[in-house]
Amino acid sequence: SNISLFFIIIAGLSDILSIYCTKKITNMSLMKSILSIFFFLVSLKAFGKQATDWQLSFQNPATDLMGSVVGLHNIILIVMTLVTLFVLFLLFYVSFRFSAKRNPIPSTTTHNTVVEVLWTAIPIVILVVLAIPSFKLLYQQEKSENYDMTVKVIGHQWYWEYEYPDHGDFYFESYMVQDADLQEGDLRLLTVDNPLVIPANKNIQILITAGDVLHSWAVPSMGLKTDAVPGRLNETWVNVKEPGIYRGQC
Repeated sequence: SNISLFFIIIAGLSDILSIYCTKKITNMSLMKSILSIFFFLVSLKAFGKQATDWQLSFQNPATDLMGSVVGLHNIILIVMTLVTLFVLFLLFYVSFRFSAKRNPIPSTTTHNTVVEVLWTAIPIVILVVLAIPSFKLLYQQEKSENYDMTVKVIGHQWYWEYEYPDHGDFYFESYMVQDADLQEGDLRLLTVDNPLVIPANKNIQILITAGDVLHSWAVPSMGLKTDAVPGRLNETWVNVKEPGIYRGQC
């Protein structure tokens, strides 16, 4: 993700800064810095392997719930960026201010009570503030009060089975279309022969289980990703805003 790349480039720059300030260049430290920058540059090209070419973030949200997930992600990204920049500033300052060249006689200070209290209390406050909307969103994802329809999803190797309990237990199986059978416009590994069909602007209860091994029923644009466990019935729900084709994958 773009967050991990941000940390990779910062790690590389901080290593190079440490080498410059201490004037001590070792093969290990130099190699670590070069590899950090290298993997950052290589990762940029990997972004093209997402849902759309050069996509850096989530797919367009198809539900209000996914819109909330994107909103929370953006808030956490801002907080994380500010914290990271602050720590990076401290690294630069400490490396410059307390280098061996400027401090031939090291300080004998061992601790500072005020600083230690602050660097413990401030992160706790930040985590608590972020936890409140996070827990609220997790609860909203779990279930809704009223449902207009129920769909049961059963995971198998290598296909999904869908049941409509509200419509006479009607069911069908959905298999991935093989490469040789793909038509123009079909997406490899994402196109199936019998897609699940649900109405838009309705609260759909989704019951998920598995018939053999562990699976995971995920539709990124809807904000859904629920494990399918044999012998256990997991529950989630969805309310799609607009009609369309939304693709998911185990």
